[in-house]
Parts: sequence; structure tokens; C-alpha cells
Amino acid sequence: MLSRNELSLALRPWSFLDSHVHLSDGVVEVRTKPQRKLLVWHPETISWIFRSDQRLAHPGSRAMIPLLGQHSMLWADGERHATYRRVLGAPIRGRRLASYRHLISDTVHRAIDDWVPGTIVPLVTWTHHVALQIIAQIVLGRPDDSMLAQFTAWLDRAFGSRSRTLFYRYLRDGLPRPGHQLDDALVRNARATATTDSSALATVLLTEDGPLGKLSDPEVRDQLVSLLFAGHETTAGSTAWTLYLLDRHERIRRDVIDELNATNSDGSDATQVPLLNAVIQETLRLKPPVPAAENRQLTEDGELFGGQLAAGTILAPSIYLAHHKPDYFPNPHQFDPHRFLAVSAPRNHYFPFGGGSRHCLGSQLAQMETRMIVTALLRRREWHCVNPKAGTPQLRVHTMAPAPKLRMMVTRCRE
Repeated sequence: MLSRNELSLALRPWSFLDSHVHLSDGVVEVRTKPQRKLLVWHPETISWIFRSDQRLAHPGSRAMIPLLGQHSMLWADGERHATYRRVLGAPIRGRRLASYRHLISDTVHRAIDDWVPGTIVPLVTWTHHVALQIIAQIVLGRPDDSMLAQFTAWLDRAFGSRSRTLFYRYLRDGLPRPGHQLDDALVRNARATATTDSSALATVLLTEDGPLGKLSDPEVRDQLVSLLFAGHETTAGSTAWTLYLLDRHERIRRDVIDELNATNSDGSDATQVPLLNAVIQETLRLKPPVPAAENRQLTEDGELFGGQLAAGTILAPSIYLAHHKPDYFPNPHQFDPHRFLAVSAPRNHYFPFGGGSRHCLGSQLAQMETRMIVTALLRRREWHCVNPKAGTPQLRVHTMAPAPKLRMMVTRCRE
């Protein structure tokens, strides 16, 4: 039986969250059973959680565990989790990011090439397609298109409508798995890639004499699904929001185009496009792709919020509420990229990719992708949203994206 707050959060998430943003203690109880769960956003509590991550458990999401699998690195703890982060994180951050520039650029430009004036583009579907193509190549080298189509169809079954997602989540104990055919195809593709493409993440994952050792097929499957899902779902949502918000704020859009016209940057280097980078940071604040960070669970009794909390209590850092605190972000519902032009917000106030030991491995890659996609679009096409009222947030389980019916129309080719 859902508690009143849990039901409100599930059915009316944005009104529920907005109604609690002014609470000074930055905590609201979501449920009491089977484990007590608290949504938290006070900056000192957030800082404590991220500092204490190694001493906390990470039980994962009841809805997502069936979808991503029991072996997913997202639910791992201790040394196994740290090993996964070392092995898979190194290739997708820092200087290694430059090796993906051409892959991202080629994928994005191919997705734009056929657009002529009058073309109607379903924005969210398009950003999901592009982001999945990019991460699939990074993970699997040259993935089979039919396999990716099956992957997309599976996610659409799970996330295609809010009512269907709620049904799976609360009445069927989690989202549906894709079935053995797709699972087997993913593992076969990864094992084949590991013999031919040394740069693919699948090769790193399947190096039997490496830190992870020899992985079973079920564990390989769960890591592949986790990488493909996490590596495109949030990027697609934040990219769609960025494009939508630029359409809604013509002056800012013109300023970004002027910035791009003053350089030949493809958007990969944030320092060359500071205004565009600030636009993306503000988008991540206003419309965080994941409204709540990963669950943490107390492993022992302790004192927080001026009272005692029992071991087993779950703390869910609320990214959305932290990002909308009016005492730190004045006029929090206003889109204002200038907040991020000269200053960086502290991590306990601004953490769109989570924090602590669970900080998103692909955060740098995701932001580079978004900059490059937006840059390519602004350089090559003029467009506008034909149904801007459809730019309302919709939860896809734990991620936030515009409604899928949002459309944009190409009005002019710039080449």
C-alpha cells in the first residue's frame, strides 16, 4: 500500500516537489514501510551523504532492478563497484574524450543531413535515437541496427506511457526485461566486438585477465544494458530540453549563434563556447535529467535532522529540489544561463549528475555530446517548435524529459 506522499510523488511529481521546496529543513518523508524513505535536499545533508558514501549501502531502485538486472554496476557496492568505476570510467572522461569527437560529429551530422525546410522532427524521439547511436558505438563498436531497434522498442514498452510505467512499477514489481533474444544478441555482439575493436568499452569489460576477471553472460548482459540505458537516456532528455529552451528564449538563442559564428568550434571544448556551456548548465539545473539521485541506505543507527534515524532508512537526494531552492537560485523557475557564466555552484547545491562515489561516470561525455549536438543544429538549420505547449516534463521512470509529442519544424538550411 502506497503512502499518501508516495502516491502524490508518483502521480503528480512536479506539484508535489514544488509544494515542498520551501521547507527549511530540506527533508520530507516519502514512505514508512517496508523501509522508511526520506527525500532530502538540505545542502549540509547532501554534503554529508556524499562524504559518507563509502559507509552507506546503495539498494537501487525497485522499479529498475528487474530492467537493468541484479548484476548491474549501479547496484554494486564496495570494491566491486570501485573496480567497475576504474575500468569503465577511464575511457570516457578527461583527455580520452577527444577520441570520440569524430564519432559524435559523424553521427549527429548524418542525423541532420536529410532535413529540408518543412521537415517535422519529433524532438524527444530524435534525441534518443542520436544519443543511443553514439553510446552504442562507444560500447559495442559497430552495433547491429536491428538489435538497437529492438532495444528502443523494449524501452518504449516500458516507458512509452506514464500509466504503463506506473503499472509496471507498482503493480508488477518492476519494469519488464527485454527477453532472451535481445539479451543474447547484446552478449554476442559484445563478445564479437572484444575480438576486433580494442577501443570499445565491451573490450575493456571482457578482458578476462583484467581487474574484473571473467564475467558470466548474465553479468555481461546487465552491464551492457546499464551502459546503453544510462549512456543515452539522460543525455537525450537534457539535449531535448536545451533545444526546447533555446527555442523559447530567442534572445539567448541569438547570442549563442553569435558566439558560434565567432569561432569554428564544434562544441566539444566547453571553454570555446562559454555561453552555450552555461545554457546547458542552466538547463541541467532547471530540468535535471534525473530528479533524484541514487538511493542511499543507512547501515547503522544515526542522528540526522536533529533526530534519530534507524539503520535501513533510505535517503534519496533530491536534485530537483536542491536546484530550485529560491534562497540560492533566485527566481528558480526562470531560465537564466548567466547564473553559470562567471561562477560554479557548490556541489551540495548543484549536482545534476549525482555525487559521492555514485557520481555519473559519463557526465563529461554527456555534456560534450549535448554541446556538439546543439552546435551542429544551430550551425546547419533554423527551426522552431510547432507545439511548444507540449514542452511539459514527463517522467520516464526516474528520468525527466519533455513530452514525446513535442515537435520542431525545420524552416531553413544554413549550408
